[in-house]
Amino acid sequence: MASHPSASRRGPAYDASPTIPLPDGHRVWRGAAVWTELAASLPDGGTIAIDTYPGVDLTALRAELARHLPDATVVDVEDAAALPAERIEALIAGNLTDDRVFGVLSHHTLYDFYDSAELDRVAADVESGSGLRIVVGWGATLAPVLYDVVVLADLARWEIQKRQRAGAPNWRAGNGGEDTIRKVKRGFFVEWRVADRHKRGLFDRMDFVLDTNGSVDDARLLTADSFHAALDLAVSRPFRVVPFFDPGVWGGQWMKENLGISGEDNFAWCFDCVPEENSLLIAADGEVVEIPSIDLVFRHPRALLGERTHARFGAEFPIRFDMLDTVGGGNLSLQVHPLTDYMQNTFGMPYTQDESYYLLDASDDAVVYLGVKTDVDRSAMLADLHTAASGSGSFPAEQYVNTFPARKHDHFLIPAGTVHCSGADSMVLEISATPYLFTFKMHDWGRLGLDGQPRPIHLEHAAANIQWDRDTAWTERNLVGRVDRTAEGPGWIEERTGLHELEFIEVRRHWFTEIVAHDTLGTVNVLNLVEGDEAIVESPTGAFEPWVVHYAETFIVPAAVGAYTIRPHGPSVGRRLATVKAFVAGT
Repeated sequence: MASHPSASRRGPAYDASPTIPLPDGHRVWRGAAVWTELAASLPDGGTIAIDTYPGVDLTALRAELARHLPDATVVDVEDAAALPAERIEALIAGNLTDDRVFGVLSHHTLYDFYDSAELDRVAADVESGSGLRIVVGWGATLAPVLYDVVVLADLARWEIQKRQRAGAPNWRAGNGGEDTIRKVKRGFFVEWRVADRHKRGLFDRMDFVLDTNGSVDDARLLTADSFHAALDLAVSRPFRVVPFFDPGVWGGQWMKENLGISGEDNFAWCFDCVPEENSLLIAADGEVVEIPSIDLVFRHPRALLGERTHARFGAEFPIRFDMLDTVGGGNLSLQVHPLTDYMQNTFGMPYTQDESYYLLDASDDAVVYLGVKTDVDRSAMLADLHTAASGSGSFPAEQYVNTFPARKHDHFLIPAGTVHCSGADSMVLEISATPYLFTFKMHDWGRLGLDGQPRPIHLEHAAANIQWDRDTAWTERNLVGRVDRTAEGPGWIEERTGLHELEFIEVRRHWFTEIVAHDTLGTVNVLNLVEGDEAIVESPTGAFEPWVVHYAETFIVPAAVGAYTIRPHGPSVGRRLATVKAFVAGT
């Protein structure tokens, strides 16, 4: 790697488990105490619904209930009232398609997967019973029972994916041995969409939240009041979601060496701001409770996103930050993202994955592949791609695709339809729109995935989206080296570094040695400290407690915060720091 004397090398300071601390007085129950508390809430008997997110280990949950509440009557609503698996398969077949990766977004509701007459029968049996009666499973609250207590057993999508890799099936699918990519597809296009619609309806109805991200026998329970208090606190101040790190065939060593992350042989990705996937950690009562960060988006979309951003996107977080580590690794796959019209018509998604690469670090010979070369022969390029995909030859990428030197703090813009990939020996902060699944791989350098299978190639999709007029001259003019100074003051400079006019995300970089004033201006801000060890975020009115961030950490400032400041802190006082800040343009 090139020497970067100003770059931070305080890896262990990077916080991989950021928390939202609740004040004293909030209770958390753990393990066996969970069931003791639930039983104590109904000392004379009554009805409890434990409505689970799909992916919760229902077998283990039922075993815990039998062990700790042996006198309770437990009804599994899924076994009692869900449609047979073959009928569910028929309902969602059009959403799943035959493709290994891509489906069509589902608009089903959970009721579609249940027999209403059987739900009525569950309700009649439960209401006619005596003692403690518990209905458990995804859809427990669909049974028309006037429940005394409602529990949401919640689970983050990233945890679901880890379980599926270990052999867990999709909901009532019996497909534990199936290709993990296909299991994720079923979750992304169907189950998680249906589950989130259902979950949102429980927030004002539930009494408790059960954290099932760990083993069920060590689950944590907190009251709905504490859950809501944590979310109220989160939208009143800067916060971080819980990053997760994932290996990949092209992954590198930079994050392990510079962020203090241990584990796999390599890490390809760090997802540090993907609220659909990430979690929030709530610290209370000496315990830490994990909840999906999408819960915050659903609960407080206006305060988090801002009125105008919410009006445009609904309760969906539109900005994603992640890191791509190829230091000591390999090139990413050569790829292209779908155009908006193609995204809507083919997959049912409302917007596409425009993005950019911001270089946190790079070797002297690092490059980015970006845009096709001028006067490229598209037929020859597609033919060579097909040949490579069939295993009959290699693809001469440099013959068809531009390469540009990649240096620390360079910013490359990648609107949808642009052929691109990061080369080896780079550390990329990827700033993009949220739809993360929609990458059409064109060439993967002859590699197999970590599962030993060929990585999916989608040349038909890619060919339908490549913008051939984004040639060398256009790319140089529009996507490379676009930096405009927009403002400056004592000890700071603001620059506009992207994204492209075709993209909805604006990015500002601030270089600073002194305090910098920021304002959300009514829309959510997502930032990363891209230079310097440590900075402190403060409210000029004292609206939130001063909050410290470290090198390479991504953090979110909710729209409701309004004015805030950032200045060097601790070992960074007297040094030059930099942040990049992304927000929705035109808001």
